[in-house]
Amino acid sequence: MANAGIFRLRGVLVGTVAFQTYAGYLGVRLPGASLQTGDADFAQHHSISSSVEDSLPPILDLLKGVDSTFRAIPHRSDPARATQFENAARYKVEFLTPNRGSDDYDDHASPMPSLGGASAQPLRFLDFLIHEPIRTVMLHRSGVPVTVPSPERYAVHKLIVASRRQSDASGISKREKDVYQASLLIEALKITRRQDELAEVFVEAWNRGSRWRAAIEKGLDLMPDKRRMATGMTLKEALASIGEKLDGFTDVGSGLAG
Repeated sequence: MANAGIFRLRGVLVGTVAFQTYAGYLGVRLPGASLQTGDADFAQHHSISSSVEDSLPPILDLLKGVDSTFRAIPHRSDPARATQFENAARYKVEFLTPNRGSDDYDDHASPMPSLGGASAQPLRFLDFLIHEPIRTVMLHRSGVPVTVPSPERYAVHKLIVASRRQSDASGISKREKDVYQASLLIEALKITRRQDELAEVFVEAWNRGSRWRAAIEKGLDLMPDKRRMATGMTLKEALASIGEKLDGFTDVGSGLAG
């Protein structure tokens, strides 16, 4: 995907494959159990896809060049479009785009002119995640240059999406992974003295409104007690580092006012 130009077209690698790059970027160790995944997710703004006047090669041809068993999965609401592609081993490549409009868009695939015939699944909160992404390197062979969300945005975003997971077995498993990755990154940002970046992004999300605040607090509440307390204290310290105090924020786990 990198060789085909996805990052030149301002696509962003998201999800656990992006998480895999943060150990090298931050210079810390991140537990291997949190790195396992069965898919690769790419995000792009629809406005960018529509305006760049360039495109990837046909996406299915591109994927078949890696594994001939890849096939397009028809979208559940728009069968003529595909946002996901899957191989015989059930490994998926999925394309996503932010949804900042009506909830009606959530069930429809968005056409993406620059993605080689692929469409994208609109998602809430994705615009926050992929705002001001960073360039880093995936540690594979001689290195693969990639564009990923900043680690502080990834951490806060994971708290938000964890709160929105379904309560079935798959949703619970993903929720646990979300909060675990968030807590690992928040701890890593503290160790690497990047509290200011974390605090600024946290404040940005908090100030987006009541739905965002409720999602963040629920995400924090989903953490085990010990990890929740450590995460809450780190967030409190991060906010203090920029002199910020947020109305209604409680340092989860300790009961201290934020």
